[in-house]
Amino acid sequence: MKKRVLGFWSIWNMSFGFLGIQFGFALQGGFMSRIFQTLGADKEAIPFLWIAAPLTGLLIQPIIGYLSDRTWHPTLGRRKPYFLIGAILSSVVLFFVPHSPVLWMAVGFLWILDASINISMEPFRALVADKLPESQHSYGFVVQTLIIGIGTWIASNLPWMVSKLGVSNSAVSGVVPMSVKVAFAIGAFVFLTSVLFTILTTSEYPPEDMEAFEKEKAQKNRFVKDIFENIGKMPLTMKQLGVIQFFSWFAFFTMWSLANPALTEHVFNTPAPTEINYDMLTPAGLQAFDIANTAFQESSNSVGSAMGIYGLASMAFALLLTFYTSKKTINRKYVHMISLILGGIGFLSMFYATPESLKYCFVLIGFAWGSILSMPYAMLSSAVDPTKMGMFMGIFNMFIVIPQIIAALGGINYLSNLLGSESINAMLVAGFSLIIAGLCNFLITDNAAIRYQSE
Repeated sequence: MKKRVLGFWSIWNMSFGFLGIQFGFALQGGFMSRIFQTLGADKEAIPFLWIAAPLTGLLIQPIIGYLSDRTWHPTLGRRKPYFLIGAILSSVVLFFVPHSPVLWMAVGFLWILDASINISMEPFRALVADKLPESQHSYGFVVQTLIIGIGTWIASNLPWMVSKLGVSNSAVSGVVPMSVKVAFAIGAFVFLTSVLFTILTTSEYPPEDMEAFEKEKAQKNRFVKDIFENIGKMPLTMKQLGVIQFFSWFAFFTMWSLANPALTEHVFNTPAPTEINYDMLTPAGLQAFDIANTAFQESSNSVGSAMGIYGLASMAFALLLTFYTSKKTINRKYVHMISLILGGIGFLSMFYATPESLKYCFVLIGFAWGSILSMPYAMLSSAVDPTKMGMFMGIFNMFIVIPQIIAALGGINYLSNLLGSESINAMLVAGFSLIIAGLCNFLITDNAAIRYQSE
């Protein structure tokens, strides 16, 4: 089937749901560790508490990719049913996460939230390859990155924004501040409405041979067999990209899980207070705890706001690539390599950062993030069977979740402790990992994946 070349606004509409998806991811990535610390989690335990996210992705993403490849609804199409289901579930969970009264409940909500977001996210990746001719794949993924950058920046700043509007940023011990609760409620609304916008404005191509499609869909009990068969048939380029993804996502998982404790302690000098260090039975002890807790919550807002800069930088990066890839060829390999190395330098610079200069570290990280969200998928989409795009996108995400599982099970703590006991060492580990990821781009040799001329 010859696919129609689409204009910017058509690609924007089909990708707009990613705004909501990124609201969910940015609130999760920027503030779940803060919620865990508020509910009494020790910073050494935080990576393990995050293990729900990658484990869920490992299970959900290949399943959703497989099912969406074999779905056709006469009204909603192939991918849009999954957009809708994931958006409804994610919005409900986002609203309730910050109301968790105890730590185990917040961890459970994270599990459900990540599963729900993944139900929506993977079909969005496949939709680009479904809708666009190969010459527009880089363009399509870059437009997605532009929208993701907007969502990351706004969502990361939401607690700070609502606190500036007068919503309280203080709370008693073990209670999440109202500013965070309001931010998550706004995120829930944006998630659902943005996905609905894409569903209402975007059509999908039906299967070319509906009879053959229905016969294949009717075959039972092939899921596990198909998954393992396609893992065995994984193209060489996909394996090479997998090495790059491993080190890239190890770095970003480290940031999401430990940036808040590392930066509030090292840069702002306001670590999360623990009740055991205060005499909570006396007014003076309670007052001292409240002062320390409010300082921690406010510096957490500042860390979240600084983290939002990486979304803004990735948006600028994507905007430049959008204009360029709409008319010209790019070398995806070298764009990705340079971007990842710059991100690594950003993480390493955090060791010397001040509250005022921290945002510049995240600018560099934003270049890496913008590239991670577009270049690997553009290279992959040129290397796999388009009829199995959803499944291969799901399998590809194993290279995203496996490093996160390793990090959560002790990888981060082990490597950062080799450098010393300071919390900031986790960010140094992230920096070294991202630089290694950048250098691994030398593994990519397939010219079709590296470069594709736009029409």
